[in-house]
Amino acid sequence: FSNLQLSHPASRPSLSKPQHTPRRNNGGILRMSTASTDASSPTTQQQSELATIATKLKRVLAQEYTSFFDPMVSSWYKSDVTFVDPLTSLSGVDSYRNNVDMLAGRTLMGKLLFDGAGINLHSVTGGEVSEKNGSVEIADVITRWTLRVTAKVLPWKPEAVFSGISVYKLQPGGKEGITIVGQTDYWDSINIKEGMDPSVPQTQYQTVSKTDAIQDFLGQLQPDGFQAPAAAPEVPYLLLRRGNGYELRQYPGFCGIETPYERRDYGFGSLGAFAKGMNPLAPSIMKVYNDNDEAEFKEKTMTWPLQFAMPGEGKEAPKPPSAAVEKAGGGGQWRSISLTEQPQRVVAIRAFEDAAMGPVVRNCDRELRALLKSDGLTPVKGSEEFVVFTQYDAVHSMGKRRSEVWIDLEDGGHPF
Repeated sequence: FSNLQLSHPASRPSLSKPQHTPRRNNGGILRMSTASTDASSPTTQQQSELATIATKLKRVLAQEYTSFFDPMVSSWYKSDVTFVDPLTSLSGVDSYRNNVDMLAGRTLMGKLLFDGAGINLHSVTGGEVSEKNGSVEIADVITRWTLRVTAKVLPWKPEAVFSGISVYKLQPGGKEGITIVGQTDYWDSINIKEGMDPSVPQTQYQTVSKTDAIQDFLGQLQPDGFQAPAAAPEVPYLLLRRGNGYELRQYPGFCGIETPYERRDYGFGSLGAFAKGMNPLAPSIMKVYNDNDEAEFKEKTMTWPLQFAMPGEGKEAPKPPSAAVEKAGGGGQWRSISLTEQPQRVVAIRAFEDAAMGPVVRNCDRELRALLKSDGLTPVKGSEEFVVFTQYDAVHSMGKRRSEVWIDLEDGGHPF
């Protein structure tokens, strides 16, 4: 369920390159002074050329992420390019390439340590070229991504997940016309600064102590212990962000069945009987309204997904199975069960391990809303009137349970 977005700066036909002197301001923009500013000036010519090259660079970056930098197109990088992330600092194209190859398991050390490394690119933006006060400005290029890697050197083979942004600093020149002189990576889990505008990543993300990064990494390598068995295969999703205390996920559209319930075990029993032979999916999704009084009573509901939209099938829910349509329309013992549809959406989630009792669920919901507000994310309007929580495990199962609170986000209320 890829959500790749490429932002293309405007371009004009390529003209001859003017002489220029580059300098960088504090806003992540490279400036190049020129001698004239009229309509046919070298400034306009340089702006047109750089806009075309910047668009090409962003396409190259998208291809590099898709292939996990195999190959890395070194002609776009300065020979002494710098790379900085919360754990690593290095310089030079060869060091840069070796670091990626190790993570991808393409070196001897990498083959011993890691397995299954992969990266999802969510967007490539920036690189806009503009003119101001006689200078041409090139903005940073910013990518958003999610990286997964398995530490196979440990017997329980834990998976570490990192999401974040990469900020590419550019300068004119080099083999391609624009050169990457530096890349700085930030993690969503440790680098987001509270209360900052998410539309300006260069100010929302801040450098933190390397100790914080080590703790974040090692925390993901701990064994999970005995897990309760899953009730069913899970609806797949694209992880957009692993934040500090929450995740953002993009779920595909899905169709399902829904019933009101008083007790969860009764709801499980009703949906289980209806869905026999239909291969329902996890999780069970419960919706409970807050401040429910008798004058405006709204029933609690439980939903089981049945089928989801495959990649390339669009954002809407697929049609429900014919057996479900026939049963739901037949009345009788199934009169309380209805079909439901959910289009593709971005959901914020926060996990909890305690029993899913009212105070526990509502407290988790409040905590999640506070985290979203801190990071500049906007829940769907009206979602504060209820709580949505999920259960993945079989009823009465033993072991560590998996439960979550879900909050849908507004379109445009997140950077994805």
